[in-house]
Amino acid sequence: MTQSILFACNMNSVRSPMAAALLQLNGAGDFKVNSAGVYEGGLDPFVEMVMGELGVAMDSHEPKMLTDVDLTKVNLIVALTPEAAVEARKLMPREAIEFWDVENPSEERGGRDAILESYRRVRDDLAKRLQARFPDLHEKP
Repeated sequence: MTQSILFACNMNSVRSPMAAALLQLNGAGDFKVNSAGVYEGGLDPFVEMVMGELGVAMDSHEPKMLTDVDLTKVNLIVALTPEAAVEARKLMPREAIEFWDVENPSEERGGRDAILESYRRVRDDLAKRLQARFPDLHEKP
C-alpha cells in the first residue's frame, strides 16, 4: 500500500512544498505526497528558483491549509514548524506526527545571493532528512 505523507509548515509557501517536491522527486511513486500550512500563503519565488536548480518545476503547487486536506487518507504528517506541529496534534493522533525543526530561510537578511544560499541550505537539509527517514529513496542525478 502506498504511504500518504503530508508536510506541514506555517504558510505552505516554502518548507512544506519543498519537502513534498523532494519526496515526489526521489520517491519514485512509492508515496502519495501533499503539503499544507497552518495559514494559506503563496509560493515563494525563491523556492521556485532553488527547486528549479534541481529541475523541479513548482508551478503546479497551490498553497492550502491543513483544514483543506482530507486527513483520514494521511498516514503521516511531518510538521516542519512548531506551529504546524501544534495544529497537527489537534487533528491527528500524536503517533501519526513527526516534528522536524527546519530553519525558515525567508528570515535571511542580506542580498539576493545570501537569501538564495539560505533557501539552498534548507532544500539540502530537507533532502538529507528525507533520505535518513526514508532510506529506500532513489537518488536522482
